[in-house]
Parts: sequence; C-alpha cells; structure tokens
Amino acid sequence: MIKRGVSLFFLMIFGFAFLSGQEIVTAQGYLEMVSNNYAGIRDYEANIVLRSGNTDMIGTVSHLSPSYMRMDFTRPANQVFVFDGQVLTMYLPEFSAILRQSINSTRGVGGAGLASSQGLSLLRNNYVPSFLNSPNPEPLDNNNPSVLVMKLRLIRRFTSEGFREIILSIEPQTRLIRRIEGRTIADGEVRFDFTNIRVNVGIPEARFIYDAPASANVYNNFLFRDID
Repeated sequence: MIKRGVSLFFLMIFGFAFLSGQEIVTAQGYLEMVSNNYAGIRDYEANIVLRSGNTDMIGTVSHLSPSYMRMDFTRPANQVFVFDGQVLTMYLPEFSAILRQSINSTRGVGGAGLASSQGLSLLRNNYVPSFLNSPNPEPLDNNNPSVLVMKLRLIRRFTSEGFREIILSIEPQTRLIRRIEGRTIADGEVRFDFTNIRVNVGIPEARFIYDAPASANVYNNFLFRDID
C-alpha cells in the first residue's frame, strides 16, 4: 500500500513537471497563430461550398493578399463574386444582374473573406474567441469523423458586427481554415467549406478583373451607401 502511494506520488510529480514544460495555448493565442500563418500566405485557391439555409453554392475561390477575392461557381452555373480590394461585384446569371458595392477597409467583405490575413485581423479585434469544446482536435462533423480540426467559437464584441457568432474549424497541421460557420443578426446560418487548398501558387492580379456580360442590368450600392 505504501509502495503504491509512493508510486502515485512520483507519477503526479513527473506528470506535473511534464505538463508544466508544455506551452498552454489559449484560444486567443491559437487564433493569433492562425492569423500569423495566413500573414505568410501570398495567395491561395481552393474548392468551396457555400451553404445558406437549404441552398448550396459550389465552386472555386481564389485569394491574393491583402484583400483580393474571387469565387467562380458551377452551381449556380457561371455565377461570379469578385472583390478587388475596393469594389465587390456579384454577377447573378439567373436574374441577368450585376450587383456592385463599394467596400471600405474597416467594413471588410465578410464571409469567405475571413479566411485571409486581413479577415483574421478583423476577427481578433472584433470578436472574443474560446475553444468550442476543448483545446484538442475533434471531428469536423458526423459525416467527416476522420477529418480532425481545432474548433474556435468567436462571439462579437460590438453589435455592429454582421455575425453574432462565428465558428472556425482549423486543420491542426497546416493551420488553414477548413470551415467557417456564421450566425447572422437575423439568426440565419451561413457556412463556408474549403477543400483542396493550394497556397502560394502564383495567382496574378489579372484574375480579379471581371468583365461581366454587357446585357446584364447593373445595380450599384445594393447593400449600403459606403461612407469613409
């Protein structure tokens, strides 16, 4: 009995020494590491699925630092979203419509644009992070039990933010964002899934020049009138 007690005592001592030698990473610290990782990425492209309610949009996304973003969809076919750092352009072929919106740097484009160095900097300033369940990798979801991710929950600091809550699912090895889930102020849910992510492939600025069909109707400042 005494030997067992001594053994447990030493196990506790050595176990404590082992744990104290490891760096304990907070949710804020982990978000900072992910942000620093994206700061070193010049560009990336990936497959993307955007889910809003019961609607899925499927396509590819291209990003060029600091704020260029383009999404080309196969569902709906030929639909395109482009942000050139100043103007968001959305071509909706179903309605033969082009929507344009000037965006200032403090407002950002939101959504998929959060998966960038600039987007993550905004999240760090405007949201309070915590680990969703624990500071350990967990399955992405029930349909992807073998895909392990770190999950962060971000709660907005200010009521002006478009998302009340954001959940980031991050691949532990690459520190790349695999999924973004957002709950809007109207209590709607939006989800972005990124797969087959390729970084620093040499995307040119010309990719973010979009010539929309001349026959489409143009609607400017469809979200809000931008104020600097």
